[in-house]
Amino acid sequence: MTYALQNRGNEYQEAHHIAEQLTASCKQLHIPLDAIDWQQLGMQASVKVDRIEIASLLTLSRRTSADLLRSIQIKLFEHAALKAIHAHPHLKALMWAPVDVVQPQAFLSLWIVTTETDERVPITESLQQGRRVYEPYRLDGSKEQLLLLFGPMGEGTYPLGEKITFQVRERHYTGEICYILSPGKNPLNRKYVSKGSPSRPGNAYASDSVARYLVHCHDGFPHIVTQLQITDKGETPS
Repeated sequence: MTYALQNRGNEYQEAHHIAEQLTASCKQLHIPLDAIDWQQLGMQASVKVDRIEIASLLTLSRRTSADLLRSIQIKLFEHAALKAIHAHPHLKALMWAPVDVVQPQAFLSLWIVTTETDERVPITESLQQGRRVYEPYRLDGSKEQLLLLFGPMGEGTYPLGEKITFQVRERHYTGEICYILSPGKNPLNRKYVSKGSPSRPGNAYASDSVARYLVHCHDGFPHIVTQLQITDKGETPS
């Protein structure tokens, strides 16, 4: 019994120490944590930000600083996205993707959170009064706003208003080109692109760049599509 109590005491002492370390680390990341109830739950205590549960103290204690930030960001991006669309309680996010925008911006970063219902919700991360804040981004689609986000209009094979079909992993989407971005890096050279992606006949580009388009598919924030993803084109809307 004495041995068990001693072990339990050591565990709670460790939980106290790690809770203090984690709180200090998150403060440096501009993310103030809620009070951690290590006294009752030890290493299984939940770590929360503004009452949003991130993970257990045990889980986060194993994270590096970069991994810790990403773990918290994912939860806060998801919460902001689901709140923005008034989602039902059991809906979850499936994907998180940063948007490559020109700098400087009024925010630190812009991410697209894709939900289980395939809605693409834009969320900004900004620094306000010394803390990270996650808010919906209002896209009105104006030329001025797109210029601010993506820089001057680029050139591509397809014109504005062209209806195209493109592939993302195993799925196909159809939408209209609403902006032509400056050329970007060829995604086929990036390590995270799936192997075996079919090449498109007639699309020959320099190995380091490829034309990019902003395509509106009526599922939230438009998709950023490279020329290599386009599988078909339809009629230009009148």
